[in-house]
Amino acid sequence: MSTKPLPTAPLRRTPLYDEHIKLGGRMVPFAGWEMPVQYKGVTEEHKAVRTAAGLFDVSHMGEIILSGEHSGQVVDYLVTNDVKKLEDGHALYTCACNEAGTILDDLIVYRIDARQWLIVCNASNRDKIAAHIRAAAQGHCSFEDASDRTAMMALQGPKALDIVALAGGDGPALRELAPFHFRDATLANVRCTVARTGYTGEDGIEIFCSPSDAQRLWRALVELGGPLGLEATGLGARDTLRLEARLSLYGNDIDETTNPIEAGLGWVVKLDKGDFVGRAALQRIKDEGPARKLVGFEMTGRGIARHGYPLLDVSGAKVGVCTSGSPGPTVGKNIGLGYLPAPMAAVGTAFQVDCRGRTVEAVVVKTPFYKRA
Repeated sequence: MSTKPLPTAPLRRTPLYDEHIKLGGRMVPFAGWEMPVQYKGVTEEHKAVRTAAGLFDVSHMGEIILSGEHSGQVVDYLVTNDVKKLEDGHALYTCACNEAGTILDDLIVYRIDARQWLIVCNASNRDKIAAHIRAAAQGHCSFEDASDRTAMMALQGPKALDIVALAGGDGPALRELAPFHFRDATLANVRCTVARTGYTGEDGIEIFCSPSDAQRLWRALVELGGPLGLEATGLGARDTLRLEARLSLYGNDIDETTNPIEAGLGWVVKLDKGDFVGRAALQRIKDEGPARKLVGFEMTGRGIARHGYPLLDVSGAKVGVCTSGSPGPTVGKNIGLGYLPAPMAAVGTAFQVDCRGRTVEAVVVKTPFYKRA
């Protein structure tokens, strides 16, 4: 029997790979891609997004398009939120569940028009979600995995819209774009689609464009934003920013072992909208009440909670697990998310975190940890 390691697929690169190298990005493997974890440093990039702006490459995300007369019904059946309430140019956040009610992925759904819908999924779940949606679409509507012909970047922070206004074309008009709305636009002579969405807790936009135009648009935004404090921002700061805003990360806080109700995402589960995948299971979970809940916590002792660390009650018995944890550069505290038994989920509940064999005190707190003024 051979002891040679099995060959692994080469890491994929986004259309912006060369730009990351030019800017000194430290590249790491992430969901099958070679992505920048940081450029100048996680804390510096985090603070730039909170005070000015950050530019993120999110071209590794998946984009799926459904089209046809029945495409809206297919989308609505696949997700927990009610997409029937969307109008053209509107988007919403939702989950896709399996029949057991656990989370296949969290998504943003965009209604282009009644016959055309865009679904953006996480890079790590692209193949799984594409197969799931393709199977549901078969015989009902057209399916396209448009990921490889789509580049995506996010411009986030309090000065994001000031910077995009400098890009000319439709840039100045994007100030009027409402949250979770999107429109076609021209920026720096590049045709693109702009959505007022994000994953940082700050205002900002996400931009879809052709891979062949991505470098030109990225360079323009870096040049225009530099004098206003913009920094290219990597995965490290993206993680600390979303944690402060209490935004879930698939594979950490949510996955196929968790359901939206225990994860604090019950607000995207519309049980009265009609049938959808996982509805019966989620109705049962809601009726019975979840056995555990995802809580936010602060470390009151000296230590940093990390993904996978056991959570203990005050007697030292293991009762849960930390799903995300790090220092919060804006809030100035060591913070985390984790699952605790429902009776321990109330704000103010004291517990302990097993930090590699050392118990450190923590307390459940109200979230989000950070909310922009």
